Amino acid sequence: MDWSINTLPLPEYVELGVHSLSGLLWTLLFLFLWHCYRIGSDLPIPGHAGKLKSSSRRSMISRSGVCMGTKCSARSKLSRSDQIAPFISMETAKDEEQGQGYLTPVLSHALFPAQASAEAKKLYAALQEYAKRYSWVGMGRIHKGLREQVRLNDLSTIQKPHLFFLPDVPSVPFFPRDAHRHDIEVLEANYPAILAEFQAVYQRGIDSKSGWTCLGPKSQAVFSLYSAGVCVAENCRSCPSTYRTLLSLRTFINSNSLGSAGFWLLGPGAILGSSYGPTNTRLCCHLLQTPTSCELVVGGEPQCWSEGHCLLLDDSFLHTISHKPPESGPRVILSVDLWHPNVAAAERQALDYMFTP
Repeated sequence: MDWSINTLPLPEYVELGVHSLSGLLWTLLFLFLWHCYRIGSDLPIPGHAGKLKSSSRRSMISRSGVCMGTKCSARSKLSRSDQIAPFISMETAKDEEQGQGYLTPVLSHALFPAQASAEAKKLYAALQEYAKRYSWVGMGRIHKGLREQVRLNDLSTIQKPHLFFLPDVPSVPFFPRDAHRHDIEVLEANYPAILAEFQAVYQRGIDSKSGWTCLGPKSQAVFSLYSAGVCVAENCRSCPSTYRTLLSLRTFINSNSLGSAGFWLLGPGAILGSSYGPTNTRLCCHLLQTPTSCELVVGGEPQCWSEGHCLLLDDSFLHTISHKPPESGPRVILSVDLWHPNVAAAERQALDYMFTP
């Protein structure tokens, strides 16, 4: 017998059109995205675990629609209080040790410490203005440093800058030449011209009419070329070679009030007592000639200058300078403030904005 498929009892079927199939695919895609959203919304965010747990509970209660007795009223009060006051998440000791959570107070809208000085609050406002104009990217250490400046001022440490401390910056009292090799080589190559210009301005006399500023007794004076980031035009015209040398340096701080450059004199028998510099974001570079009786102690480490060679130091450490009387000549240095090598370019730009002269 011949069999044909047409003789078999088959159920009726419906042909799926193109529109029906695309609708099914879109439905599946929508369900997949919704599933990913729900899973992602339940993941904990570092520093906000407590908030997410409480919000998760409230969402579960609202979905179930069941609330009984005093528990319901207590949680409703918690919900209203969360709407009134923003959640503040402070960094833990573990986060501070690991260098994490720099911007946690920013993201959680934490208030700036009330006990901070007026200068610190002014700097924080400048940082917020900079971040609003540009970005918070790379501003973590600066933000953390401003918040911790109050606590640093209360500590008794060997490194305590009185104006601004940038955290997590590796530092030592004295730095090797490799930290700023280019700038050191430029300064030392121009040493003869710099020394000749100093001798010319020194022979004119140490008084205000000649561009000198007397800082105290025993011939303590400075001939400023840059003062707090501002060029002293008259003095720079008196020392054109030195001025051009400063402009050729790659890391010279000449755009904010943290940077200065000039000739410094210290008379015989003078002692500059223990003090801290304003910030750890810079290094002081010393050049020129000094008597052998002069001594510099930074962070408990003594060091002497060598004529014609640069000396790099971090003056945010406790430091003293002494010039013993047997030598008759003054101690003379060209002091130039350079950026600390561990301060990033974005941080330098922000500090220029915050410390605009």
